[in-house]
Amino acid sequence: METSDLSITDDMWRAIVENDKSYDGVFWYAVKTTGIFCRPSCKSRPPKKENIRVFKTAEQALAEQFRPCKRCKPTGQHLPDHEWMAWVTEYVNSHYMEDLSLHILAEISHGSPYHLHRTFKRIMHITPMEYIQQTRLAQARKQLIGSDKSVAEVGKSVGLSNTPYFITLFKKNMGCTPLQYRQLKSQEAQNGGIQHGKSNE
Repeated sequence: METSDLSITDDMWRAIVENDKSYDGVFWYAVKTTGIFCRPSCKSRPPKKENIRVFKTAEQALAEQFRPCKRCKPTGQHLPDHEWMAWVTEYVNSHYMEDLSLHILAEISHGSPYHLHRTFKRIMHITPMEYIQQTRLAQARKQLIGSDKSVAEVGKSVGLSNTPYFITLFKKNMGCTPLQYRQLKSQEAQNGGIQHGKSNE
């Protein structure tokens, strides 16, 4: 355990679970699975005890690359919106295959769904759900070209386990079904990419 860590005591755990404001300034806690750190009084959902690291100061948590919570502002300052959105997009990029929703992203990033949606759209120019869809479809395209997985398997592996919905969503965005996309890319590869250049003739 790093020297900056404190051992979590029963009192600390109780303070976290009960959002005890009297412990604010006594210690800060970070959640390893989200990379975010908070004040004990933070109203976010209590994490699992084994995923918590405890620090004497906010600076120690920052030094360990944890980001300040958007909700409880453990450094006393607002987390810049661009940094918040960078964290959210990084999370989607590495968890796109999981069950994701606006409420789940808001809970994990310690913000409100309304504020997250509004801020994300202002900075990224699309909604969080549109970003999730785009990320999933981009990963699906890679797998359709680079693997022998069935269309259903590809959909499931990118978080779109409902195959008819996956096919409909893919066709809406790409203009062809996943199977047609795979066949087209296979033909292009066999023709050395020339086919794509002639496709508009």
